[in-house]
Amino acid sequence: MTDVHTPTIRTDIPHSARIWNYWMGGKDHYEIDKIAGDAGLAVDPEISTMAVQSRQFLIRAVRFLARERGIRQFLDIGTGLPTMQNTHEVAQGVTPDARIVYVDNDPLVLAHARALLTSTTPEGVTTYIAADFHDPEQIVADARNVLNFNEPIAVMFMGVLGHAKTYDDLLRIVRTVVGAVPSGSHLIMWDGTDDSQAYVTLCENYTGTGGTPYIPRTQAEIRAVFDGLELVEPGFVSITQWQAESAEVGEVRPISAYGAVARKP
Repeated sequence: MTDVHTPTIRTDIPHSARIWNYWMGGKDHYEIDKIAGDAGLAVDPEISTMAVQSRQFLIRAVRFLARERGIRQFLDIGTGLPTMQNTHEVAQGVTPDARIVYVDNDPLVLAHARALLTSTTPEGVTTYIAADFHDPEQIVADARNVLNFNEPIAVMFMGVLGHAKTYDDLLRIVRTVVGAVPSGSHLIMWDGTDDSQAYVTLCENYTGTGGTPYIPRTQAEIRAVFDGLELVEPGFVSITQWQAESAEVGEVRPISAYGAVARKP
């Protein structure tokens, strides 16, 4: 596992992972993030719904793969700050021997990962890699130290690929990682879409604060990430509608956040 130098935590510039934590009702953020988060809610009140529903989608998708598809390995890239019902908790709640690797390059996220992302079962493994998703080859190389690349792996990009510098980068990142995992592996991915002008404006305003730009994509661009893979029912939909009947609580109306779960043939 590579030990990557990470920059000093900046408390004077808002950060998307910390703002997201604020929108989800967490406590791991700074005053600058609360200010940016409140400004975002003023522009797009639905962003808090997106934040909450994204976690519900993660729970349903991970639980489905662990329970219905027998997946025991998860590579969660761009994990963000731990909140409740994290990937390892959901997966190991179904399959105690599940192995989870988190990937992020934010120093605050990594600090919390060291403290909180411990295995919930004696049989399982939960660890992290300090890496930037713009270097997917390094992520794959480091993940091989923990995961068995001869067995199926669930690759996860949960609302993070808007940080890809270009759309070509986005496709390159996903296809490099998915290309490295074996047949029977799955991709779980969602992202915000540009069919909400309020969301687009929110992202533009965030860029203006000095934060790392987040670029909303079209539904078609996000759908194309799954080309060559076998979509799990109900296919590519708003995250509120992916197997929503199995959700304990949640919105069923579509929001401007789309994704899917798909199997690598």
